[in-house]
Amino acid sequence: MLYSQDYFEMVKARLNPGGIVTQWVPLYDSDMDTVKSEIATFFAVFPNGAIFTNENDGGGYDLVMLGQEGPLKIDVDAMEDRLAQPAYATVAESLREVGFGSATRMLGTYVGQASDLKPWLADAEINRDSNLRLQYLAGFALNDSHADAIYQRMLAYRRYPDNLFTVSDERLPALLEALRTRGQWQ
Repeated sequence: MLYSQDYFEMVKARLNPGGIVTQWVPLYDSDMDTVKSEIATFFAVFPNGAIFTNENDGGGYDLVMLGQEGPLKIDVDAMEDRLAQPAYATVAESLREVGFGSATRMLGTYVGQASDLKPWLADAEINRDSNLRLQYLAGFALNDSHADAIYQRMLAYRRYPDNLFTVSDERLPALLEALRTRGQWQ
């Protein structure tokens, strides 16, 4: 039920002003229809949401969806400046330990947003508490390996998100380079 429209609407109603919700989506042990349903359901409630990935040797593994009431904005410079402060040293170290030497590198895991993925999600069914579609779909792909195919299909719709990132001219080249490591833009 954590992937139902009813659940996401309940979460949205309880967000503080400016609050952000995240939802994990595993690509492993799943299939295209299940992942599309999970993402389309989230975007039905958070239409300005965005998706980031956790890759496994360059292939898809799992995703994190971000959403909030209204447009999502990520200030790259503010994130980098905050991570440079002594009070955030443990956060910066934690990011380095998992392979992200900077917030810019972490943001390079951007996969897409609802507007980009709309054609891919056109045939996706919305999961609701009244149908619990995912409860039945989820087990069909257990032990199957479709993660990379799902991820590569999503990347085919990826575009630079002008409306998502706020970044200075000085940091923009580093952000673009981090994003390029995840494939070409449409």
